[in-house]
Amino acid sequence: MHGDTRMPRNGKEGILFLLIISIISVNTIAPIIVGLERGFSKEVYIDTLKVIPFMWMIVVLSVRLVAGPIVGKVMPKFMGQTDGFNARILLNTLLNVTVLSILLSIIGTWVGTKQISLDPLKNFLHIWPRNFGIAFWIELLVAQPIARFAMKTLHARQDRKTESVNA
Repeated sequence: MHGDTRMPRNGKEGILFLLIISIISVNTIAPIIVGLERGFSKEVYIDTLKVIPFMWMIVVLSVRLVAGPIVGKVMPKFMGQTDGFNARILLNTLLNVTVLSILLSIIGTWVGTKQISLDPLKNFLHIWPRNFGIAFWIELLVAQPIARFAMKTLHARQDRKTESVNA
């Protein structure tokens, strides 16, 4: 996947890619999950907006410190040499969303309720599958395609710039 125009080619692009995905994810997944928990209303949405900056930081740290290393170790065990780009992206998304949804189903409840309790653990089997499903489809259909499109556009611009300098 490295070198594909749809993926980051260096650290700066990796940060941009992560920012795009995390900002889209936090601003869509959190309001949907909270709306399903507490009802969809203007007040609930405004309460959710107050928590989003904290959740965004938690998501970014969770991706970098927990999900990334775990997925990096697990991916090679399931990936074949001949697997294509789409298969690799799908597996990567599935594994990342699994790890993150497990963590955030617990941590997100604590942040949202402003208290650490056993409730998310007691209700885990009820809330996690729903949270996973919401996160997976938003990642697969919205966040990831937008981030890959941004990378492809950025690389096309860079290639045009390089071609004009070399011409």
